[in-house]
Amino acid sequence: MSDPTLGALVHDFFLDYLTQQKGLRQSSVRSYRDTMRLFLPFVAEQARRPISRLTLEDLTLERVLAFLRHIEQERHNSIATRNQRLAALRTFVEYLGRRSPETLKLCQQVAAIPTKRTVLPQTRFIARDQVQSLFERLPELGRFALRDRVLLLFLYNTGARVQEAVDVRVEHLTLEQPAYVRLHGKGNKWRQCPLWQETAEALKALLGQRACDPQAPVFLSASGRPLTRFGVYKRVRHLTAHVETSGAAEASRVSPHVWRHTAAVHLLEAGVDINVIRGWLGHVSLNTTHRYAQITMRMKMEAMKICAPASPALKAPWSDDPSLLSWLSRL
Repeated sequence: MSDPTLGALVHDFFLDYLTQQKGLRQSSVRSYRDTMRLFLPFVAEQARRPISRLTLEDLTLERVLAFLRHIEQERHNSIATRNQRLAALRTFVEYLGRRSPETLKLCQQVAAIPTKRTVLPQTRFIARDQVQSLFERLPELGRFALRDRVLLLFLYNTGARVQEAVDVRVEHLTLEQPAYVRLHGKGNKWRQCPLWQETAEALKALLGQRACDPQAPVFLSASGRPLTRFGVYKRVRHLTAHVETSGAAEASRVSPHVWRHTAAVHLLEAGVDINVIRGWLGHVSLNTTHRYAQITMRMKMEAMKICAPASPALKAPWSDDPSLLSWLSRL
């Protein structure tokens, strides 16, 4: 039996490994696809041959490194994007190593490429009074007034990712008390999220406007088709055009993910255990959830500084201890 060609390996990587074996969602598969759409033409240009004639020997460490420099310096992608492309290439090359042992050296070399450190993006959220004011100002009349109100309420209640929200079907909802929704999250994992009574009643009103098949999407577009990720972004930004967010140095538009941050911060402020919030949001790592604890602690410290009475700065009790200061100077 002849060894598989690069083309066959790429084909199997997407249709068998990512989809069948790893069970990735289509949105994750598209991320790998975008990386390969950039990487393979770059390698073909470097090797000076058509993509259809590329071989495993054309994939080298030098070309992987050159590709990473290319997307940073010539395409002007961010470090976060560079790291994402590197992660996709690591997965692909690891798959090659399993299928073709002669690529094991390349697999080890690519795995050793360090991920660049990057500053975490600022976590923006909407303050409670801003949320209350927003819902009071939302229009009550209009073709999509109810849908838009329910969409924002659902995002705020559940902290769902935008893809999780557009994937919700009628059969995923239980609207009798205790009401909850089943969300299909990252890693092909399902989780249950409780619904406030207000959210459940709003969903009943929305679904009561049409005949619903159990597998019908909850949120529909103007054409009656499932609302897309772009559609949710568009509606959220339109409805929150005048909302100010906290946690950011500069004002910027509210995205669906800001509602996810808002839900997390407000849950933490309400005293909900951080492990419960982790399950609520579907975080794999508790470290991801801890960022919200750091935000609320920083806000408390800033509030304490504002409320502190004016008084002379307290002098450190060890500042007049000559022996201690001498010891510190020798460190």
